[in-house]
Amino acid sequence: MVRTPYDHHRFPAELPVIRQMGGTASGRAWLDRLPGLVREVEERWELRLGDPIHGGSCSWVAPAELPGGGPAVLKVTWPHREADGEAPGLHAWDGNGAVRLHRWDRARGALLIERCTPGTPLSTTALPPAERLTLAAGLLRDLWAAPAPPDGHLEHVGTVCAEWADILQERMLRLRPAYDPGLVALGADLLRTLPTTAAREVVVHGDFNPGNVLAAGRSPWLAIDPKPMVGDPAYDPWPLLMQIDAPFAHPDPRPVLRERYARVAEALGEDPARLLAWSVARSVESALWSADHDDAEGGAEELTEARVLADLAGL
Repeated sequence: MVRTPYDHHRFPAELPVIRQMGGTASGRAWLDRLPGLVREVEERWELRLGDPIHGGSCSWVAPAELPGGGPAVLKVTWPHREADGEAPGLHAWDGNGAVRLHRWDRARGALLIERCTPGTPLSTTALPPAERLTLAAGLLRDLWAAPAPPDGHLEHVGTVCAEWADILQERMLRLRPAYDPGLVALGADLLRTLPTTAAREVVVHGDFNPGNVLAAGRSPWLAIDPKPMVGDPAYDPWPLLMQIDAPFAHPDPRPVLRERYARVAEALGEDPARLLAWSVARSVESALWSADHDDAEGGAEELTEARVLADLAGL
C-alpha cells in the first residue's frame, strides 16, 4: 500500500477502488502505478484536482478544474475489457444523452469528462417510479440515435453474449449449483439467439442502471459510466427495469412488471416481450456469475426472478 502523504490524501485505504483492486495481483500492480498515472495526467492536462469521489470499484475518480476554470471529472480506470469502449462510446454520443468527453489518454486509462451538477442519481430521487422510467427511456432514445463508430472501435453485443453463454454453461457444469437446468439452458440460448434477430443495431450504454443517470445542468439528466457495445437496443433496459422501485419487493411483482415493461417498451418503440426475453438472458448470466463469486444464494434469487420474467414473456 502506498504511504506518502500525497498518496494518503488522494488514495485513502477506505476508497472502494483501493479495497476492490487490492484483492487481486493485477489490481495491486495497477494500484502501485495509480498515483503516478494521476500525477502525469494532472500535469499534462493542467488540472486542479479535488478529493476523490467514493463510488466505483475499478476506477479512481475526482472532480477537476480545467485550466480555464471550468468544472470536469477525471477518471482513471484499471485496464480491462469493458473499459475499452467507454471513450469511443462517449465520443459517438457527443454529449447527446451522456456526459461529454473532453480528453482521453488511452495509454494511461484516463478520461476527462463533463461534470454533472447537482449530480443526483436517478436512483435516489423522489420522483414516482413511472416518471423515472419515462425520463430514463427518453435518455436511452437519445443514446440510441448516435451513429455507430467505425468497425473495431466497439465490441458487438452478439460476440460478447455468445461468450457469456459458453461461460455460464461452463459454470453450471463446474459448480453444479441447485439451479433449474432448463432455465439456465434457456438463458444461454437467448444470449446466443437474441442478438441475431435484432431489427436494428445501435450504440448501447451497456450498464444503464438508475445510478448511472445523473441530474445535470446542460441537460436535465445525463448518463455516465457506460460499457458501450454495438447491437440490439433491447439489451439495454434490464438494469433500469429491475432497479427502479425494486419490482420484486412487491407482494405480487407480476402486475408491476407487466405495467413497467409495457411503459418502457412503448416509450422506446420496442416489443415488451423482447425486453423481457433479454431480461431473462441477463438475469441467468448474472445468477451464474454470482454462483462463481461465492454467492450461490444470491444467484438462486436471481434465477427465481428470471423464472417470473420468462413466464411473463411466454418462454
